[in-house]
Amino acid sequence: MSVHPFLEKMNQTPHAKQLGIQLVSAEKNTVTLKLPFNDAIIGDPISRVIHGGAITTLIDTASGACVFQAQDSLRALATLDLRVDYSRPAATGEDVHAVAECYQMTHSIAFSRVTVFTTDIKKPIATALATFMRSNKEFPVG
Repeated sequence: MSVHPFLEKMNQTPHAKQLGIQLVSAEKNTVTLKLPFNDAIIGDPISRVIHGGAITTLIDTASGACVFQAQDSLRALATLDLRVDYSRPAATGEDVHAVAECYQMTHSIAFSRVTVFTTDIKKPIATALATFMRSNKEFPVG
């Protein structure tokens, strides 16, 4: 399976670049991304738990990435809805992974689901559902 051209540039967006988000794998309608652990993503200096905003950014990025992988064009996307259910805090010192699947797509809307974990996908940190508007305009890839 070839990787969608947008995914090759995904870690060049300012926010993803700042967090160090990396593409691990891509299939027809599924992607796996990694948020490498570093001290800059710690939200609580006492417990050293990873900040929820970093996890949410990983989820939103993975959700959009799986839609780009599933669609057959560079149509731009906008997040309409993102629901995140946190199960437990992410352990400090561990990289965080997100597996996202685009499970439904219409002409104007795409739907995805995400599982976030550190070492075991069967013990998720969070799960999420996202809805995206699909534009008729192409996303600029330079």
